[in-house]
Amino acid sequence: MSAIRSRSDAVSVREALSILGLHGAVDAASLSAAFRAAVKSARPDQPGGDDDRFRRVIAAYRLIQASGGALPALEAPKIKPAPAPVLAITPMQAINGAQIDLRLGARTMRVKAPAGLRTGEHLRLRGGGEDGADLYLPVLIRPAGGLSVLGDDLFMTASTSPRTLSEGGRVEIETHIGVRSAWIMPDAPEPVRLRLRGLGLPARGSRSAGHLFVTLTPCEDAPSAAEDLLLRFNRVWTPQRLAA
Repeated sequence: MSAIRSRSDAVSVREALSILGLHGAVDAASLSAAFRAAVKSARPDQPGGDDDRFRRVIAAYRLIQASGGALPALEAPKIKPAPAPVLAITPMQAINGAQIDLRLGARTMRVKAPAGLRTGEHLRLRGGGEDGADLYLPVLIRPAGGLSVLGDDLFMTASTSPRTLSEGGRVEIETHIGVRSAWIMPDAPEPVRLRLRGLGLPARGSRSAGHLFVTLTPCEDAPSAAEDLLLRFNRVWTPQRLAA
């Protein structure tokens, strides 16, 4: 766990694909769909958006476009799948998997979304078409519960006292899997962003586990490092004194 400053430029086509939630060869249609989904999720004027991620998405898209013919097109499926709705899930559903009721025309089907799905992937729904053919549902992970997703990684914000941001110290962050501690250095470059390794989307197939990036924002009401330590001490020892 360390404080880092995120990069706004993609350095390789492979990294650019990952930023857009893509993996391997892509065609123009898949690239455009992934870009629209990623840039909408990252818009800084939307809940869960982030200015730095917004710039990274645009830089990644431009880099892939500039690669020209370096990306082979996907082989066309032998049976063209019928048009299907987008499988929209929350970050927590992407982490844990979920059973989702999906409206397909006049029907409602229960879809099992496995843990570790990424935006831009397609979930195969066997026999989901009206003619019994398979459907391929494009996946979109929408921001929810203070979490957003870009590629393999999760993003969130957490409030911290201005004094801690200035002087450094230990911070405790309420993440989606419980409280996690981290240290920040004095006068760390702004915005202060922590990387909690392995706390992003879980590994799935050839995709490795992502990380959780936490942007720390100043808040006068948030306890300082010393105040937080005192609060945790009282939580542990007060019940024991009452029992005695």
